[in-house]
Order: sequence, then structure tokens, then C-alpha cells
Amino acid sequence: MFTGIVEELGKVAGIKLSPDSAKLTIQAKKVLEGTKLGDSVAVNGVCLTVVEISSNSFTADVMAETVAKTNLADLVSGSPVNLERALQLSTRLGGHLVSGHVDGVGRLERIYQLEIAHVYEISAPSPLLPYVLPKGSIAIDGISLTVVEVKSNSFSVSLIPHTFKETTLGSKGIGSKVNLETDIIGKYVARFLERGFDSSFANQKSNLSLKFLAENGFLD
Repeated sequence: MFTGIVEELGKVAGIKLSPDSAKLTIQAKKVLEGTKLGDSVAVNGVCLTVVEISSNSFTADVMAETVAKTNLADLVSGSPVNLERALQLSTRLGGHLVSGHVDGVGRLERIYQLEIAHVYEISAPSPLLPYVLPKGSIAIDGISLTVVEVKSNSFSVSLIPHTFKETTLGSKGIGSKVNLETDIIGKYVARFLERGFDSSFANQKSNLSLKFLAENGFLD
């Protein structure tokens, strides 16, 4: 589990692609502190397991499912990547709960500046958009961001100068692919509403509904 608060920008030192998998070696510094073999590190929002480690890099295997459903396959030697170590329960949760399991890949459609902020408009696969809410949280390449606006086939987020400078989003242009992970809590709530849920886990439909959530202050 992660928070979506990027700890540092790493750099791809090596990548070996095979038909069904890949092996990534990432140059890093901060995220290596305390990291051991078998630990999890989020790379552009994708949870990967450390299989090799040195004084200035770590290596992770990337399975076929991850290659197919994220933008990691587009990385080349020298590409910058957002890095975050797994959450410790003793630390502050500065972003939101991020699992590192990417839901889909979006496309950067528009960038414009609004005062000090950079606003990014991103198109997303239609199955993801019901889980994207204005003022809700979303992880983009592993960065915890707040949704500004949601349209029929896209949404927008606003980056403060620090995020623009210290993450990969500052160097991405129109057409760039980005990994998207919608809010895990929202996905579970939607699943319960879809299937019907009560405290006994029986098949009986409960009274939980969007109207009930709104009336009790859970939705704006």
C-alpha cells in the first residue's frame, strides 16, 4: 500500500523486454534506504517487488499483465520514473490509499497554466470514469492528485509547482500515456451498491443506496 506522495525521481538504468515480461533496473537513492529484497516499490504507480539491489539501483520483474496494462513497456533507458516505498503505518498519510494496482492507461490531452498551477486534462477508458469524482482522489503515474472536473470521456487535475517540478508529469507532453488508479474506497463502495450488501453478507438486498449516502453526508 502507498500514499501517492512521490519520494524521488529515479531513472531507468536498464530494461530487458521479452514477449511476456520485462526486467527493470532503476537508479535511485532515497528509496533504497531501508529497502530489502522482496520489498515493494511503486514505479510510476505500479507496485513492483525488488528482486535485486545494489548501492545505487534496484531491479524488479514486470509480469505480462503489468506490461499489457500499464505504460511501463514504453520506458527506455534514461526515462525518469516516480518512486515511492510502501507505506509504513507509523508515517503520515499525506495523499490517499494507493494499492499500486493500475486500473488502466490514460492519455494526456491538454495542458494549460492557471495562475501558479498547471492543469492537465486526461482522457480515460470509459469503465474508469464512474469512479472519478470532482474533488475526489486519483493516482496518476503514482502521484496522488485531486480531481478538478470530470467530463464525458476525460477529467482534469491541477498540479502545484512542487508536483510539476518534482515528478514525471512536468516533463510529459500531449499524447503521453499515464497510469491511472482510481480511489480504492470508491471502488469498494460501488461494488457493494452494485451487488447489494448487508452485515451478514447474505444475498438479501440492503438499504444502502446513493440517496442514503447523500442524505447522511457521505456524498456532496
